[in-house]
Amino acid sequence: MSKVFSCSEVCLSMQVFCIVLLNLIKVESAFRMLLSRLTIQMKIKPRCCSTNARREGPVHLSVNGREFQRDTWSNVSSKILSHLGKKLHLQKYHPLSLIKQRIVNLFYKRFVGRTGNPIFSVYDDLEPIVSIKQNFDSLLIPPYHQSRKKSDCYYINCDYLLRAHTTAHQSELIGMGLNNFLVIGDVYRRDEIDSTHYPVFHQVDAVRLCGKHEVFRSIENGDKMAVFENEGERTAQKQEAHTLEASKIMEDELKSTLIVLAQDLFGQEVKYRWVDAYFPFTHPSWELEVHHQDKWMELLGCGIMEQRILQNAGAQDRIGWALGLGLERLAMCLYDIPDIRLFWSTDSGFLSQFENRDPHDCIKYKPVSIYPQCINDISFWLPNDGDYTSNDFYDLVREIGGDIVEQISLVDKYFHPKKQHTSHCYRIVYRHMEKTLTQEEVNTIHKQIEKAVALKFNVSIR
Repeated sequence: MSKVFSCSEVCLSMQVFCIVLLNLIKVESAFRMLLSRLTIQMKIKPRCCSTNARREGPVHLSVNGREFQRDTWSNVSSKILSHLGKKLHLQKYHPLSLIKQRIVNLFYKRFVGRTGNPIFSVYDDLEPIVSIKQNFDSLLIPPYHQSRKKSDCYYINCDYLLRAHTTAHQSELIGMGLNNFLVIGDVYRRDEIDSTHYPVFHQVDAVRLCGKHEVFRSIENGDKMAVFENEGERTAQKQEAHTLEASKIMEDELKSTLIVLAQDLFGQEVKYRWVDAYFPFTHPSWELEVHHQDKWMELLGCGIMEQRILQNAGAQDRIGWALGLGLERLAMCLYDIPDIRLFWSTDSGFLSQFENRDPHDCIKYKPVSIYPQCINDISFWLPNDGDYTSNDFYDLVREIGGDIVEQISLVDKYFHPKKQHTSHCYRIVYRHMEKTLTQEEVNTIHKQIEKAVALKFNVSIR
């Protein structure tokens, strides 16, 4: 005989059922949210080297005699690869070589050991192909930092790229036991195109590490002072691992060195100022600006090295400072060179002006001749996939036009409300460094660019 439930029992059962159902819904909702977050992270993750990441086209990429597997992160062009091995900073009497030697000489003179020999070593011919770990991870650059994006770097694949800064070699050199060194070399970044920007330029990085004895060598009773502290506090003046005294002593040595460098380059009466800055690999950090030709110009960036970098490299008992500066910017200012493309010129009229010159000579570039510009515009509707950046277009133009492209500027943006499409108009300035271009020659190159844009980005030229 079947049991008859009372109304109260039925109501109680329904309440229990609703509670269980509500909990299941909450669990499902939480699971969906977690899955959604994981999916988003996978989509924006800065690198992914699964086999599914392989791209269409040639499977392998040959760079500097090494073979690499291509994938969806591979974006380095043959035009950029053609600059590998040029090593302008090592070419005798090249203006970049003169600037480099001037900086090296100052460090050699300023930092000497007990025997009178320089304590700084120079590394100016290191492999420009570096790993993601070298270029980013070892320097504590966050996983989703702007500098990691494909639009900013030249990736060989998801594991390797052409170094974006010479700072990429810091950790490995520190790990080798080096305390004082300069790294000089070519670096590669996707950037705008004008007279002061080029996708390949040259940097100098300096690193100096000191142990307790060296930090407090000039301080009375310095042996009783400490470089590190436990459970310290990070402030604007120091890191949590450092004592304020040690941080300030290192800051003073760094800034006094760089003031001497600025005076050596721009004269004893040069005006300078320090600007607080942020870099992932130093704290506190500063930029040094000098007053040149009636305006303030950033000369370099510097700071006290993040102690985590030193710990990871096996130098946990030392404190250090580091700096980085660009050679092209310095050479353009000191030698009055108007266009960054000139550094890549093989024209004897340019190079002969620096031949047999001392690094400390006052040299002012004299234009061999000035050739007229040719200007053409190009407009197209942007692709709908959302992955397009202006740097993609700039790279394509460089690939086809090479160094006769003097400048590219985005002169107009238009959004069509009905079509829901965006259009860009770019102005391309053509000028050859060594001859006059005819409009017919420019039009031929411009047509090639239009065809390549339509084909590569699947867009409609307006």
